[in-house]
Amino acid sequence: MEDLPGTYVLVIQMVRDTDLRVGRLGVVAFPRGYYCYVGSAMGPGGLRARLARHLRQQKKPHWHIDYLLRRAPLVETWSAPSAARLECTWLRTLLQLPGATLPVGGFGSSDCNCPAHLVRLASPPSLRAFARQLQALGLDVSPHKATPQQCIPR
Repeated sequence: MEDLPGTYVLVIQMVRDTDLRVGRLGVVAFPRGYYCYVGSAMGPGGLRARLARHLRQQKKPHWHIDYLLRRAPLVETWSAPSAARLECTWLRTLLQLPGATLPVGGFGSSDCNCPAHLVRLASPPSLRAFARQLQALGLDVSPHKATPQQCIPR
């Protein structure tokens, strides 16, 4: 994991239908399935610091994703260092995966014009398919896959 800025996807598995209170969004229904949250890490510590924060169990909820991570396990992360803000492009790319939907309007997208930064899929998402879509857009980005244990700073 790198201290560089970049873009990431948190792949989360909701194992059963769950209703959750998500900050100002209120109570939201999350059907079982896989959720991909797209974010960026442009601040100090870059990808390493941001992913480490998402992995911490004891934290005050700050972002919408913090509420979801309290109830659903993080399966893996996809990340790529880049000084460019690619999270909106990555979101549009995720939405091209078969069966992808936007389950919660406004989730994680308060600082851009995207309808949300959370995508739901019924089955596990494919990093290979996602990377192929990015390459088809002409982006020279190869996201790295990691388990939550691999994201813990050493």
